Amino acid sequence: MTGEGASARPLCRPEGAPSPGGVFAKRASGGPPSGGRPLGGGERSSRRGAHTAAGPSARPLGRADGALPLGGKVAKRASGAPPRRLVVPAPAKVNLFLHVIGRRGDGYHTLESLFTLVDLADTLTLETRDDGAVVRAGDVPGVTAEEDLALRAARRLQEASGGRHGVSIAIDKRIPMGAGLGGGSSDAATVLLALNRLWDLGLSREALIDVAAELGADVPFFVFGQTALARGIGERLGPMTMPTTWLALAFPDVHVATASIFAAPDLTRSTPSAKIDVFSEGYGRNDLAGVACARHPAVAEALAVLTKLSPHARMTGSGACVFAPFAREDDAAQAVFALPAGLRGRVVRTLARHPLAAFA
Repeated sequence: MTGEGASARPLCRPEGAPSPGGVFAKRASGGPPSGGRPLGGGERSSRRGAHTAAGPSARPLGRADGALPLGGKVAKRASGAPPRRLVVPAPAKVNLFLHVIGRRGDGYHTLESLFTLVDLADTLTLETRDDGAVVRAGDVPGVTAEEDLALRAARRLQEASGGRHGVSIAIDKRIPMGAGLGGGSSDAATVLLALNRLWDLGLSREALIDVAAELGADVPFFVFGQTALARGIGERLGPMTMPTTWLALAFPDVHVATASIFAAPDLTRSTPSAKIDVFSEGYGRNDLAGVACARHPAVAEALAVLTKLSPHARMTGSGACVFAPFAREDDAAQAVFALPAGLRGRVVRTLARHPLAAFA
């Protein structure tokens, strides 16, 4: 079942399954590596270079203060104690397709979406405090401290674990807000993973996902930490595998409010659930795109531009960012360079694992 017929390139398949010709994504037989204890009650980017058109600048994917670059290891003090300070990435996500299956009685929408991480990332600096306070170091433009999901994540983990330590959190934003790339949710997940190491909690990934689920629908995916098929309200995650894919991103100059898109009366809420676990390139669509394009012409215009460059172009999340997938970096770069003046863009690469996968 594909959106482009039998000749479409395979997109995704289950992890551990053989790779039949034409399959882009398949469901995995198991989840990301998990260790640690229940709650008491990665792959590092190695891109040769970034191709941008006045878009967010590329950033290294992070490391512990004084440590080797992240690849699952963090330097500890000579005494063997956990580090006091970490500088870590919070990678963005892209929805390769997003179907709205229905709406529950409590108002939450049931979804089916294929998520993947990409190597565009915010950078977080976390430093342990001994006074138990959770504070923000510096401002995040457009986000008050009361609205900051990263602070909420730290406080919720502190409560859930009974921890006595506090933390200071600084966020260097590189993921555009209101773009459908999950920047705020990713920041919150990175806080959970990093504090598991900083506070020496030793919690399992499953325990952290339970905390993440209290913070927002996308946060569990980032803690899960690999390409996944999400169902329900985003809490049911199945691991998937897919080949490294290069994406040309385009950023319309507009902020899309997710709540307004889901509240729209003309939103499609009846897409049938997929009865397959192998997805070819071009499968599905983004059910939110019609509403976003109708309310924000800049999104519709950007999507039209990318569609001329790739038949598989679509919007991610609730917008405003649109993307087109390519098998080769050079092809993605050419698409970015072909964007009209005034439409920012950049090339990103998909990530098989979260850079902090070893933190839980």
